[in-house]
Amino acid sequence: MKLLVLRPEPGASATVARAHALGMAAEAHPLFAVRALDWSLPDESFDALLVTSANAMRHGGPLLRRLHALPLYAVGEATARAAREAGFGTIVAGEGDAAAILARAVADGQTKLLHLVGREHKAVEQAGVRIVRLPVYAAEETGTKVPEGEAIALVHSPRAARLLAARVTDPARLRLAAISPAAAAAAGPGWAASRIAAAPNDDALLAAAASLCEEERGERA
Repeated sequence: MKLLVLRPEPGASATVARAHALGMAAEAHPLFAVRALDWSLPDESFDALLVTSANAMRHGGPLLRRLHALPLYAVGEATARAAREAGFGTIVAGEGDAAAILARAVADGQTKLLHLVGREHKAVEQAGVRIVRLPVYAAEETGTKVPEGEAIALVHSPRAARLLAARVTDPARLRLAAISPAAAAAAGPGWAASRIAAAPNDDALLAAAASLCEEERGERA
């Protein structure tokens, strides 16, 4: 069964390549395109950076160089890799969600964090920590039409799940692989079947999609 990868580029092509390496058919149909925003640094100092998406590193621009001295806490290895490519040296990567990496930063004694975010983002909080959120990129809707045939849609965020649900006329023909419980909930009901990734990363999401493929083959047997 074909996978529909809905995340923005370059992530969409990376997920398609991983799917192909696992022997699964996949196509990229990005629902969003990412662009840089104009931004400036706050006139205050911080203990560390919090980065929850590789897009902040890809689209942050030359001002990122002025933050290189700070330790950077990244959600996921893809974000950590983008941070290394952007010139950061002290990087702590976590495979959990934003709350988990924030807890790690607090455990390390960081109490004042600069969170580089997208224009649309979910705020993460923890008592006793000051977090300044600074939008450096925007993920904007592309108008991409989602194929309506039987397939498995991969949703990497709650926002993508909501947009998918709004654009699909017959969700009962699509199976849904969601990267998190929040993404699955945002998609709403009515899908042919759904699976939630065991961890919020691409490998786990593709494993969930593979499980849906096995289920579909069993139904046809």
